Amino acid sequence: MNIRLKFKQFLHNGLPTKLLDRLFKQRCLLCTAEDGGNFGLCVPCYNDLPWHTAPQCPQCGLSSNGLVCGSCLNLPPDFDATHSLLTYDFPLDVMMQRYKYGSMLNLGHIFGKMLSNKTNLADIDLVIAMPMHPARLKERGFNQALEIAKIITKNNPEKLDYQSVQRQKLTPPQASLPLKERVRNIKGAFKVDKQLNGKRIALVDDVMTTGASLNELAKTLKQAGAIHIECWVIARTLQK
Repeated sequence: MNIRLKFKQFLHNGLPTKLLDRLFKQRCLLCTAEDGGNFGLCVPCYNDLPWHTAPQCPQCGLSSNGLVCGSCLNLPPDFDATHSLLTYDFPLDVMMQRYKYGSMLNLGHIFGKMLSNKTNLADIDLVIAMPMHPARLKERGFNQALEIAKIITKNNPEKLDYQSVQRQKLTPPQASLPLKERVRNIKGAFKVDKQLNGKRIALVDDVMTTGASLNELAKTLKQAGAIHIECWVIARTLQK
């Protein structure tokens, strides 16, 4: 058990709860205000995040009039819906970089809690985090999408599936490539080890840019029998 939590429990019988909460209150990660609230962010900083609240395409998450956009009508993706919390703008972009490359794992916990509040597991059979190739995982030390997925499924751990899908192809980072090359780059990158007949699946990832990786993963899962796939992402870029 965390030493801080042990100490708090030890003192609990002798100190009022409000005083304990003041002693152990988390500071805001962005402005260092004393009250970091439930998400590690004070209320003003939380409200100032670049929330993706504009009308958007329900399938790909890009800005639209709230109906399926022309791109999805012309070339439907293999996923059926997208739920994104934020747009990939300041300060979320900095937070995400620190999470992924600065090993600030506490941000994964915060992102997971935020996404849990905006999604519904009731109609989902399995939650699958975007897999990482073993070589990339060894290099980074953790899968940022899986850490978020663990928080989302904390109360339903049986829904987290982190073994059925593997990334079998080590590819260059998608962010360094234009759209057409991203599609070619990710083709055939995933394999599924079991049948998923009739399953409704949520794919968890940190940032959705063109959606090429999520689409290839969704395609692979539907070939294995999945019937409905949603993308649950922390941030969405608004231009492909």
